[in-house]
Amino acid sequence: MVPEQDTGGPVERSRRNLSTSAPRPNSESEQIQDTDVQMQQAPQDEAQSPSKTQSSSQESPRRCDPALRSSTPAATALSRNPSSNSTSTTPTPEPVVTRHSTRSSHQQHLPVEPPVTKSTLSELDVSKIIHNPKLRHDINFDPELHFRPNLDGEKGRKKQERANQFWRTLKEELTQFITDRPGFYAKHGESDDWTLPLLLKAVKEIIQTLVPQRDRQYLDEGLNIELLMQQFHKGVADLEKLALWLSQVLKSHCAPMRDDWVDTMYSQLSVGNRDSDLDQLVTGMRSLLSVLEAMKLDVANHQIRCLRPVLIEDTTHFEQKFFLKKIQSRKVDISGAREWYRDADQSYSASLGNTTHSFGEMGVFFEALSRLVLPSSGEKRVPSTFLFDEERIVKLRSDMVDAINLDICMRMYEDLERVARYSSKMLGRNSLPLDEDTFNASTTPSSEFNFNTPLANSRPSSLVLSNSSSASSSPRSSLIIPSYVAPENCESRTKAKNVYNSLVALLQSAPASSRQSSRWQTMASAMALQIFRFTNAPSELLSTFEEKLTDNVCRVDSQIYREVEQAFHSRLMTALAGRVREFKALSGVSLFTVATGGRLPNGSSLLQCRDSDSSLRDGQDEGGLEDMATRLAHLGVLHWRVWAQLAYLGELEDMTVDTPGQV
Repeated sequence: MVPEQDTGGPVERSRRNLSTSAPRPNSESEQIQDTDVQMQQAPQDEAQSPSKTQSSSQESPRRCDPALRSSTPAATALSRNPSSNSTSTTPTPEPVVTRHSTRSSHQQHLPVEPPVTKSTLSELDVSKIIHNPKLRHDINFDPELHFRPNLDGEKGRKKQERANQFWRTLKEELTQFITDRPGFYAKHGESDDWTLPLLLKAVKEIIQTLVPQRDRQYLDEGLNIELLMQQFHKGVADLEKLALWLSQVLKSHCAPMRDDWVDTMYSQLSVGNRDSDLDQLVTGMRSLLSVLEAMKLDVANHQIRCLRPVLIEDTTHFEQKFFLKKIQSRKVDISGAREWYRDADQSYSASLGNTTHSFGEMGVFFEALSRLVLPSSGEKRVPSTFLFDEERIVKLRSDMVDAINLDICMRMYEDLERVARYSSKMLGRNSLPLDEDTFNASTTPSSEFNFNTPLANSRPSSLVLSNSSSASSSPRSSLIIPSYVAPENCESRTKAKNVYNSLVALLQSAPASSRQSSRWQTMASAMALQIFRFTNAPSELLSTFEEKLTDNVCRVDSQIYREVEQAFHSRLMTALAGRVREFKALSGVSLFTVATGGRLPNGSSLLQCRDSDSSLRDGQDEGGLEDMATRLAHLGVLHWRVWAQLAYLGELEDMTVDTPGQV
């Protein structure tokens, strides 16, 4: 946590890769259609929580006794610049009347709100956490889910600008108070509609949410805003003593790792007060607000860690009750989801074969879900029952695009390598490379060379896919070389592995894009050149190869793309069957632990010797096929538990939700 984070505004639930925040409906009556995939409106009639849960909001991570009873600042507080004019000379004009008489542009005199307030941090309250259905759903999937200030993107930049504006305004108003007292009172009078009293009020309100109820009366005594402002206007306020008292209060309730930050805040305020340094004073106040924000985040994240097992175990009941009410009040429409499942049942039930032992009654559902996340289904509408899962579906589809396109690149490398070997055999190792026309005339009757057309003396081209069920490639780190590459010797296998790893590195260095197709469109030329560097193919073929690779990786309707995607889906279903078989009987917490706590063993494929085809894999990271199968199985099993009776198998009229003890 750094001091710059006190920019206020909504906090964000942070994960490894992407944000989990979601927009709320505009009103309680807003209907959610099938295309809606993000909703965070908490149920209005579930605002009650057990007293045990409520009390946890007052527990500090340090669990220390508060220091509020100890020392309170004396009435000799907040001393302004000693070298300035004496504060005993109170301005004679009536400040309120003068201020109102000069408000030709009232909008310019509106007070600037502090960047962090009780309101901006309200999402961190335990009652908001346990009644936030999106957060409670996300907590099932991310062991690292936590709150953090949301400073990302354009929104974060604007928050930072507003925060900087507040601190600039505070310094300007304090400077005017010291150097131009009549002008200050002409503008503000003795009212509390300027930055300093607003800041002190925000500080007090936030501290009230961090200390136990029994200590709040001592907070009222030690941080009496009205009294402090009276002392400020009379020139007898002692900011250093106030800072010391605040530091003792904060240290008694914050985590130990925040102590140094609190000491820094006290040092800045005390030095600024002694040396009449407004920059140090403002920096100290900024540090104070930052510490309070960090403490609030610490408490909220501590509560998430403590409540996680209970929230996860109660997921099915909570979401069924939540969505049943939304459906009955016609705020969620699941007719499209029912039709999606009904169409899948008609299309796939007869072809599932002997998968009951793995999928049970979920066979049709997982067949449809696995096809829904394929890149070729990117334009299809996601059923409304996946309201809280669209981000995960988009991420899975993005990983599949990378894996399939890397698969295509390696197949085209294999073809190009075969061309290079043929060229070498035709002309000898010391001969010059063939030009494109001579090469085409020598190898194919066609006037256009086709990298997907096998040579007569070669093995099948890249359109003939392996039936291997082992894990596929992925764009993550030390990833998997597809087993369809069958080099003749150890040197060729090593070379293929190096090609694949270099393509992965190139992919990881590419800038992120909202659309994977655009990303691959941009990268295709670099990928083609990288592949070409590993071969001895005639340089005249580079432009043809680049054009062909670009066409294959950017068109989901191309023949090779369809073939590779179909093979990928087949391997995915094989891996998925094993995951679902292990997941379907687990409790909520056990499912979370197994699915997010590491990789499940993949049978003998991980034990094969180093010189076999599948042993060319360096390892397996989260983007690999096995990981995608794990993520998809986790998502699907939890989804089925919530929605099977609500939308797919049962009739809504027969659906009732019990009300056991719940969070």
